[in-house]
Amino acid sequence: MRNSLPKALSIILVLALSLGAFDAQAWGFFGHKRINRLAVFTLPPEMVTFFKHHIQYVTENSVNPDRRRYTVPYEAPRHYIDVDVYGDSAHYKMPRYWNQAVEMYTEDTLMEYGIAPWHVNRMKFQLTDAFRRRDALAIIRLATDLGHYIGDSNVPLHTTKNYNGQYTNQIGIHGFWESRLVELYSDDYDFFVGQADYISNPQLEAWEAIINAHNALDSVLLFEKELTIRFSEEKKYSYEQRGQQTIKVYSRDFSRAYHTMLAGQVERRMRASIKMIGDFWYTCWVDAGQPNLDLLIDGFDPEKEQKRLKDELEQQEERKIKTRDHDPYVGELYDFLKYDDLDFDRFLADHPHLKPQVNLVNKYAEF
Repeated sequence: MRNSLPKALSIILVLALSLGAFDAQAWGFFGHKRINRLAVFTLPPEMVTFFKHHIQYVTENSVNPDRRRYTVPYEAPRHYIDVDVYGDSAHYKMPRYWNQAVEMYTEDTLMEYGIAPWHVNRMKFQLTDAFRRRDALAIIRLATDLGHYIGDSNVPLHTTKNYNGQYTNQIGIHGFWESRLVELYSDDYDFFVGQADYISNPQLEAWEAIINAHNALDSVLLFEKELTIRFSEEKKYSYEQRGQQTIKVYSRDFSRAYHTMLAGQVERRMRASIKMIGDFWYTCWVDAGQPNLDLLIDGFDPEKEQKRLKDELEQQEERKIKTRDHDPYVGELYDFLKYDDLDFDRFLADHPHLKPQVNLVNKYAEF
């Protein structure tokens, strides 16, 4: 036996490193839930009662788009846009509107490198239509999903082909920035962003988020690289207990130093997400004629809808598709904990795209 680590622990460590999943609660989990929830409180009185009534749904289902990434074709590109593949300062120069962008680059190219700002605008029209139809369930479902895509659009590492530091020897930085730092420090952030405002041009607003996020990218990568030179491997990482498992994480000292160097960047991106989500929800409602949402409060049964969603996700799990791990679906790292018999063959059958990472474990350890 060349490695005394238990099989479960070995798989956790390798998957955590390869996926950049240093925390089970990524921006797609803890962060997205907090952002969506807080966006509700930016809404005016005419909207807030309806949304507060369904705040549990808006919060818990904020991660559904991530759950669909590996099961629904064309879902993954909705979460990002690699503006740097289009040339220097492309985030300032690219066509803002979909038809113009397709004409310049082709739809296949856009789908290859992400469509986040255009998908946000597309969902704006869908949510406006749901408000106009007075469809309570569609309003909540679309508002919840829209919140997720807006949140992703405000993350610097969702705007680059170097999304997980794979081109700069910084593997894992994606989960570090949007997960580890949020877990450690977001309780101290100021999330009071004021009331939602009307957006005169949602498509340009969606692009403004991409511009601001991408402009922060240099700091995200540079500061981590500078700190890595100053910290030894033993001081850069540590081990923490999560439930019954021990996982490798960025150390608290390294995280604190990085967070300090970023000077509030993560907080600013979260605040921008919250405000932008509220603005979009409010704009959709106004553009739909400001329907009386109080009449729609009991428009659907939340428990029944949750059961339907659960069944839908279980069915989707049966048809996994191959996609790029742009924003690591860190929930999968912990999925195998549900397998009481530790049947890893069955786990891999359900998560075939993780097989290469698990093969790394088999290469260095005998089970």
